[in-house]
Amino acid sequence: MPEDRIAQFREFNRFHTRLVGALNEHLLASDYTLPQVRVLYEVANAPPKAPPSARDLGEALGMDTGYLSRIVTSLSDEGLIERVPSERNAKRLALSLSENGRKVFKGLNDASAKEAAAMLEKLSDQEQRELIGAMGKVRRLLGDGSKEATFVLRDPEPGDLGWITYQHGRLYAKEYGWDWTFEALVAEIVSEFAKSYDPSCERCWVAEREGEVIGSVFIVRQDDQTAKLRLLYVDASARGRGLGRRLVAEAMRFARDKGYKRMTLWTNDVLVSARRIYEGAGFELLEEEPHHSFGKDLVGQVWGRDL
Repeated sequence: MPEDRIAQFREFNRFHTRLVGALNEHLLASDYTLPQVRVLYEVANAPPKAPPSARDLGEALGMDTGYLSRIVTSLSDEGLIERVPSERNAKRLALSLSENGRKVFKGLNDASAKEAAAMLEKLSDQEQRELIGAMGKVRRLLGDGSKEATFVLRDPEPGDLGWITYQHGRLYAKEYGWDWTFEALVAEIVSEFAKSYDPSCERCWVAEREGEVIGSVFIVRQDDQTAKLRLLYVDASARGRGLGRRLVAEAMRFARDKGYKRMTLWTNDVLVSARRIYEGAGFELLEEEPHHSFGKDLVGQVWGRDL
């Protein structure tokens, strides 16, 4: 492992502990330490029908059993936590907040939210999204599986169309060996969409996860009755999560809402994963024709379905 990476990792940890006040004797200008506040948080947010035991907390937080036991005892002695036999196991003591514990936790929780808001409000909306996305990515890369990484679909923003063009060129060159002329075709399609965009019957969806663009799809008008699906893209890191199906489903829903009676698309036979998505969405192969494009001998296909 390169020493500079280890040093940067440790430097970030030092920054974060300073940022959240973890080095202070007490947290949020209260009488409680960070471990005590974290225990109160876990107990307060546990499912009402499944209150945790001290052992459950230890496993969830990765804390030493003896240390955790002392924290729970101190909070119990202060009247913040109650320990009662579990309904499912009389030998197991379930933890819950007392009335005073709920009051104290609410004050701590509100103070923490206020502190976080004060940090975020210094950033622009775009910077906030980038920060939250980066935080989610750090968690995912370091193995925090408590929450599945999700994606959101939104309208394009400045810079997105260029990024979509770049990603198409990069991905198809890497996976299929297509040359730069494919990126030129994508740029032409995107440019035409932007110049002649009609919001009453056309749309672009951008899929975003953790602040990064991971997919896109376009619907354009072919004629009064027919919508054309174009440039379906799913980043390699987002495959297998249903994003391609979701993008196509959104496009079909939009087309129906706008009164289109039919949808078509053009693809190539080598794009097996995309073709499976189209087949799953009810599209049928209408025609195909060999062609030489993007530096390869390909078979172009037209797919379609009634809406």
